[in-house]
Amino acid sequence: MRALLVVHFARPVTVHRYLNLLETSYQLVRLPAYTVNQTTRLIKTPKLYWNDVALSLYLSGETQPRGGHLENFVLSDLIAWRDSTVPRPQIMYWRTTNTDAEIDFVIEQGQTLLPVEIKSTTNPGPKDGAVLELFLRQYGDRVPGGLLLYGGERTFWIKPRVLAVPWWKVL
Repeated sequence: MRALLVVHFARPVTVHRYLNLLETSYQLVRLPAYTVNQTTRLIKTPKLYWNDVALSLYLSGETQPRGGHLENFVLSDLIAWRDSTVPRPQIMYWRTTNTDAEIDFVIEQGQTLLPVEIKSTTNPGPKDGAVLELFLRQYGDRVPGGLLLYGGERTFWIKPRVLAVPWWKVL
């Protein structure tokens, strides 16, 4: 708790130094925003992820990754995949300011985009793929389809061009 108070009263330069130190020591991941479209107001600030999911689960008293923990877990595996891939793809997130529509991860490799949404539900419905569908419409031919990773058992099309897959089958 004391560390949080120190950061709260620190100058912005000091906060950036702390964040850089955490990122350099692989404790923090800064995920940049995907911001190509000029017609939609998009969030452009990086998202911060704590890299140690096991420690985070332990401190929260949780036993299974859900919500933000599951998102962090998936990101850790995506980073390992990215770092072993040539040419190296980009991993970003996407969020609009006017509708608060957010895609957890946008993977860009060359001119191709893959939006990935994470849901901890065991039974996703069409509503869970709505933001992916919005992204598909907005970026057109650059996006062959969207991926919804969830906590269930089976793989199925939740919407046209949106595939729901258990997260544990992909990672």
